[in-house]
Amino acid sequence: MNITIVAGARPNFMKIAPIINVLKRKKLEGYDLNFRLVHTGQHYDNSLSGAFFEELGIPYPDVNLEVKSGTQAEQTGAIMIGFEKELQKNPSDLVLVVGDVTSTMACTLVAKKSGIKVAHVEAGIRSGDMKMPEEINRIVTDSLTDYFFTTSKLASNNLIKLGVDSNQVFFVGNVMIDTLKTHESRFKQPEIWKSLGLKQKHYFVMTLHRPSNVDEAQNIEAILKQISSLSKDYPIVFPVHPRTKKLLQSLNLSYKNLYYTEPLGYLEFNFLVKHAFGVITDSGGISEETTIMNVPCVTLRENTERPETCEIGTNILVGKDPIKIENAFKTLFSGTWKQAQVPALWDGHAADRIISQLIKTYHL
Repeated sequence: MNITIVAGARPNFMKIAPIINVLKRKKLEGYDLNFRLVHTGQHYDNSLSGAFFEELGIPYPDVNLEVKSGTQAEQTGAIMIGFEKELQKNPSDLVLVVGDVTSTMACTLVAKKSGIKVAHVEAGIRSGDMKMPEEINRIVTDSLTDYFFTTSKLASNNLIKLGVDSNQVFFVGNVMIDTLKTHESRFKQPEIWKSLGLKQKHYFVMTLHRPSNVDEAQNIEAILKQISSLSKDYPIVFPVHPRTKKLLQSLNLSYKNLYYTEPLGYLEFNFLVKHAFGVITDSGGISEETTIMNVPCVTLRENTERPETCEIGTNILVGKDPIKIENAFKTLFSGTWKQAQVPALWDGHAADRIISQLIKTYHL
């Protein structure tokens, strides 16, 4: 059996790493499992993608489509053209896509039009917010997928309510947490730990990348100003996404306890998250990791496709509401932040369940 695995952006690499590790192991056990790794090049900054291969033990891609940046349509079109040529040269029995980035949707479309079945890892999650490009990607991908691997029972139920055959839906857990548990003992202190004199549980980590937060000057200025003032002089470490960096440079925003850094690798970034007093973010994936590490997480979004991180995890949603943001910081400094419970099957074995199901499905 030949499987084509697609990765395009930073979150994808964390999700494919455990899947590839299990595939390698099963191959050694004698199963007829071959895979080809396709990197679409959607994220092309080395610190956002290249370093991940080494850190997470992922083999370098068999091909990089090198689509790079562009409008949503330009990027989608470039990925589809490149991926169609890839499948023509290297026929596949199954295309495995992960997450909800543009590459996920574009490669699903190409695979299905090529008569190839698709497995979607992290299927069924929904935010209900059609202004998010990722929500559109999820809906399109799940409308074409053949095998749905979900992170929660809610995600499974979302699909079944849409009419997906329950025999095609498999609740397997969260591959992001597989990666976290595998590498947690290897987290490493970044250089900025010493240069900034950081102390455990006495600093914040912040990430922002969503257009609603970073594409308008007044939005990001208001967010940074308020968070800086509420943080009681705790250092705020802000690894800056390339998109955000351009705006910050043009605005020349500077606050005495806010420290911009280059994007960090997986092991360094999660070292900072694990030892932080709290995390401020607009990322869905980070709220999953903070839940497992029991670190308070303030999410600058109105909604989330990962409600379990709010219901039983450490995450709360504040949007851009100054009052909600202020209340979150009051709760943090009062020491009464909620403690996390571990969502079902977020146990580090999701990839094993995925590959075991594919072996069963394909009678290998």
